[in-house]
Amino acid sequence: MIDYSKKRFLVVDDFSEFRTSVTGMLRLMAVKNVDAAARGEEAIAMCRNTAYDVILHDYNLGAGKNGQQVLEELHHAGLISPHCIFVMCTAESSQAMVMSALECEPDAYLTKPFNRASLQQRLDKLVERKLALKPILDAQAKRDQNAVLAACEQIMASNKRFAPQCLRHKAGALKALGKHAELEALLTGLIADRPMPWALVMLGNHWLERGELDRAEEIFTSAIRQFPMLPALFDGLAAVHAARGATDKAQEYLEQGLRISPNSLQRQHDLGKLAKANGDYDKAIRAFRQAVDLGRHSQFRNPADHLDLAASLNEQAGDSAPAPKALLEIRQTLGDLGKTWKDDAQLVARANLLHASALAKTGDQTTADKLVAEASTLMADLPTFFSADVALEVATQLKQLGREEQAEAVLSTCAEMYGDDAKVMDAIAGQTSNPRILNAGVQAQTLNREGIQAYQQQAFPQALELFRQARELQPRNISFALNTAQSLLRLLLSEPSAELKAECQQCLAQVSTIPVTDPRHARYEKLCKTVASL
Repeated sequence: MIDYSKKRFLVVDDFSEFRTSVTGMLRLMAVKNVDAAARGEEAIAMCRNTAYDVILHDYNLGAGKNGQQVLEELHHAGLISPHCIFVMCTAESSQAMVMSALECEPDAYLTKPFNRASLQQRLDKLVERKLALKPILDAQAKRDQNAVLAACEQIMASNKRFAPQCLRHKAGALKALGKHAELEALLTGLIADRPMPWALVMLGNHWLERGELDRAEEIFTSAIRQFPMLPALFDGLAAVHAARGATDKAQEYLEQGLRISPNSLQRQHDLGKLAKANGDYDKAIRAFRQAVDLGRHSQFRNPADHLDLAASLNEQAGDSAPAPKALLEIRQTLGDLGKTWKDDAQLVARANLLHASALAKTGDQTTADKLVAEASTLMADLPTFFSADVALEVATQLKQLGREEQAEAVLSTCAEMYGDDAKVMDAIAGQTSNPRILNAGVQAQTLNREGIQAYQQQAFPQALELFRQARELQPRNISFALNTAQSLLRLLLSEPSAELKAECQQCLAQVSTIPVTDPRHARYEKLCKTVASL
């Protein structure tokens, strides 16, 4: 018999009668410590101050955060340990709600109404499982993946009953450690023995990440025949077709996934992006509306959804003025963005340009010019330049608004910072024929390529000199600065030098404003940590 007397519970429900009822059930189970909350925001605040052993959380709390959003934020903010049991409770039974609750992966899902016996039976099993897996959960809390692997092997050897859970934890640890061959062997063996949904999804994504699109498509397609109600499989097929450039097909698969589970913020965002790129503005608008709505109380609320919704409404009108209703929605959407992210100069500038574009189509040039002027002032003092994609979008908007000189300036900076990416330069070439912009980085890029070759041949002093020359020609280029810093670091590891360390720190400081969305940001952070440790 499990002793609940020392465990701390949190009951979250917007109905006081239910909170009282559940608290009474817990008292009969000898639970002494029970806290209660009526709203998700209140529950999160309580979790900041108290480490709960069990959280019984209603899914739908009315206004504010729902159970899914609370669980996401608890994980994201590190307010819930792997040892905590999170049970989602709900009286609703719609497919959309059930799938949404399951996709956020609580420890259990409990349908209302329930009595003390059914509650205790479910909790007993969950507590037993958590206790059995304690060595794994301890290692996860310390983020020690090697210890997770060791604990998995130990538990599987002593208690085969919990082998399925151990295998999933083992797969997660292998992935985190980058042990791709071992992960693939484990997943392949599991699927051959007994196809499990999580293993099929993970194996498909494994092959997708490694660029083996045919194998990924095969596993996702086969898995859908066995588990047709698993939306993650449709996400996988969408990603496969998107990687091949078949965006129409990718959009179709995302739509299928959303028919199963429509309350996924990320899935609605992805569909909106694909539909917008495909020129399917009706579906893009619907998807971005959903994403904006789902994001209102979510940790993962994304201002890009507001911008893309407004842009889709504007682009749907073509060269004509947006309809009055669409214009009102554009104004409201961008107004909401301006209030929520008012301190983000980049976002406000982009919102102003977008609003100006819509107003210019209606003939309100005076207001449009005022918005462009405000955007120009903000862009002149940006602490962080745009990502490449956003810079190209901003340049397009400026051109459409008749600001050719400003557009060229944005493209010039974009070419300097991201010009080592051939795709970026192709996109820039699609907007300008200015040789000063298109050819400015040719020599620097040649030096950078030669530096990479020298580095690969372990000719580190030679590589450093080539990277220095490339950086001197284009001091704002992110890759050149990171390559220089890495070469300096390689030399520092073998021969410490205060001068080389200072130069390395200068290179990293130069690109400290790299957008977090940039794929090189992780490399930048790793270099910073390594240099700081010297």
